[in-house]
Amino acid sequence: MPVPTAERDRWLALGLLLAVLLVAYALLVHPWWTAPMLQLNERIIALREREQRIQAELGQAPEVARRLAEVTRRQAATPGFLPEGNAELATAGLIQRLERVVAEASPGNRSCAITNRSPLAGQPKRERFDRVVVQVRLRCGNPELAQVLHSLESGAPRLFVDNLNILAQRMYFAPGARNPGDGGLDVAFDLYGYLSPSAEAARAR
Repeated sequence: MPVPTAERDRWLALGLLLAVLLVAYALLVHPWWTAPMLQLNERIIALREREQRIQAELGQAPEVARRLAEVTRRQAATPGFLPEGNAELATAGLIQRLERVVAEASPGNRSCAITNRSPLAGQPKRERFDRVVVQVRLRCGNPELAQVLHSLESGAPRLFVDNLNILAQRMYFAPGARNPGDGGLDVAFDLYGYLSPSAEAARAR
């Protein structure tokens, strides 16, 4: 049975009204209301997630502070950097450390003696921290040399031995000795340590 004209016109009018409403929504409501509300909702969600992360990090603050204090205490107990504030003082400190270690290994320098100690200017490239280097030459017996090297590299602050060169000698003269000793080693190496970042910053200012 054919649809009456009035009813067909009514459905057509409803269809046109729906189309007009959709167009109006697309042109007016969505860009001016729906889209901003969706963006605001996404921002609120992001802010809530950020707040949760911050709260979690704040909750870890006491543990982080405790660990930082522990690390600081350990570093203070076994400092890695040279304690002096500049390269000149650090060089003097390196030489004093060397002299003390050699004296401990060979009291009176009977079997181990320093024949040369001179600062080495400059430092290798691509170093993160400023290096202080002293070129050293010793004449030592085997046991004394082993003790000297071990004491230098195992103490605090941290020191390093590089460019180690050892030559065996048939005889050597120890300071204070009347006669030359048999054997021994002619030893040359670079002794170095690093200035602390605080010392570098102070020098830069």
